[in-house]
Amino acid sequence: MSTRVRASVCALILVSAASASAQHAAAHWTYSGEDGPSHWGSLSSDFAACSTGREQSPIDITTATPASLPGIQFDYTPSPLRVIDNGHTIMVTPAVGSSITVGGTKYRLVQFHFHRPSEEEIKGKRHAMVVHLVHADSAGRLAVVAVLLDVGAENATVQSIWSHLPAMKDMEMTADSVMVDPAGLLPVSRGYYTFAGSLTTPPCSEHVTWFVLKAPVTISAAQEAAFAKLYPMNARPVQPVHGRTIKETP
Repeated sequence: MSTRVRASVCALILVSAASASAQHAAAHWTYSGEDGPSHWGSLSSDFAACSTGREQSPIDITTATPASLPGIQFDYTPSPLRVIDNGHTIMVTPAVGSSITVGGTKYRLVQFHFHRPSEEEIKGKRHAMVVHLVHADSAGRLAVVAVLLDVGAENATVQSIWSHLPAMKDMEMTADSVMVDPAGLLPVSRGYYTFAGSLTTPPCSEHVTWFVLKAPVTISAAQEAAFAKLYPMNARPVQPVHGRTIKETP
């Protein structure tokens, strides 16, 4: 990935996760009230897609067409923890090296973050939480892998993050001695739904390829509660499908 493309991708990701303090000042947004999702599109001209876009995420996956789809090849490796509470979620930035490959296209893992409850719905049902693993290819095109989280057994990867959360918002915490492996967030079964969508936070940019894994992963009740203390609800409502094709692995 060229320096120019990498810079543009990183800028887009940072804006989408609201990790830049300038973005907070320029156009404050929230998950409720006058700055909530129904108003995002009017908060800034940069956020217009939030209200005018035709391929917005998340969606309720009610029906999907079985198709012969390529498997997602995950090549995730552990890296030192870099985590930030950016005022909207907990976000982890892994070191360069983790990636996925789908149908011959390689996407580098740029960051991953959490929502409560899950933003995606499957036939009208939300899960306790979801983790979004955000990737970019060499041209800057984005692909997001969504892993649904149910309450059950403790997740070791989540715990390694929760145990080292920053004490203050908008202050990244680094811990070179804490190795975080994104592979610990993945289910054994890698079947998925896929569709064209968008970022789920302002600026709601479209042309994002989504892969929602069918099988959930568990987190403990204590781990969900720990996140809920920070973010009781940080999920955008589902958006109209507008005739989009949703495909799924058999």
